[in-house]
Amino acid sequence: MKDHRDYYRGKIVLVTGGAGAIGSNLTLGLAELGAQVIILDDLSSAERWNVPSRPGILFVEGDVLDEVKLKRVFFERPQMVFHLAAFFANQNSVDHPERDLMVNGMGTLRLLEYSVFTDVQRFIYASSGCSIYGSQSPLPLREEFMSLHLSTPYQITKMLGELYCNFFHNHYGLPVVKPRFFNSYGPGEVPGQYRNVIPNFIYWAMKGLPLPITGTGEETRDFTYVGDIVDGLLRAGVMEGAVGEEFNLASRRETRILDVAHMINEPTESVIWQGIMQLASGQEACLLSNAGEGQRYESTLLVHT
Repeated sequence: MKDHRDYYRGKIVLVTGGAGAIGSNLTLGLAELGAQVIILDDLSSAERWNVPSRPGILFVEGDVLDEVKLKRVFFERPQMVFHLAAFFANQNSVDHPERDLMVNGMGTLRLLEYSVFTDVQRFIYASSGCSIYGSQSPLPLREEFMSLHLSTPYQITKMLGELYCNFFHNHYGLPVVKPRFFNSYGPGEVPGQYRNVIPNFIYWAMKGLPLPITGTGEETRDFTYVGDIVDGLLRAGVMEGAVGEEFNLASRRETRILDVAHMINEPTESVIWQGIMQLASGQEACLLSNAGEGQRYESTLLVHT
């Protein structure tokens, strides 16, 4: 098989959520490989400055529920769709469950419908390991396991998206792939409410603030560098064996939250404040995964000091 990166030259690709941390890095990767990229993003959880600006990239501001904007981006006849747009994330969905259902449920359904109407060649749905496996799953997390014991609306609607993908694949023959992300970190991430621990730790440390540790700090996560996730997504768009399947995009390496705090603390000379804090809904599920056989890569170091 030729290098999978050669496949994208000249392809027209739609990336929903292309202004986010993963989406912007994916967009840059696709553009560098010679693809024509269309971004659809309403900037509800991203910033305009994070939208890549270079030839071959078209940015359309709008959400996945806006029929006018959907018609606009599908008018370009994309051959591939990377559906990364979502109502992010667990605690936000607890606070706003109806909006979560509309964006993650109805929005995904709309994208799948338009993809069938316009003969999209492949639909890659960004799923979430934190969502599918819940908090009761055995470790390591394996693709064949799915939990019905979910603790947030976000987890429920991300699983709903996978089920809709299965339906459109089986009923309409739409080629779908369902990669499951684990705790992405890297360029393009911003700190803030509902955001991930690493950008928040970095922000607090650079401000000279203590880093709050939720629980004991012994809790572990499978952190995955965004470049590795982009590489996995690019492969998902090409590999024939991926069609109709789900697979974990993960590092297969446990990292303690306390160790993350120490790695960020060392170069910034900040301090760590450790106390018992209530765990936010859904945070317990993003543990160690079993990255599937279809995806191999060397994980990038977590923090360079």
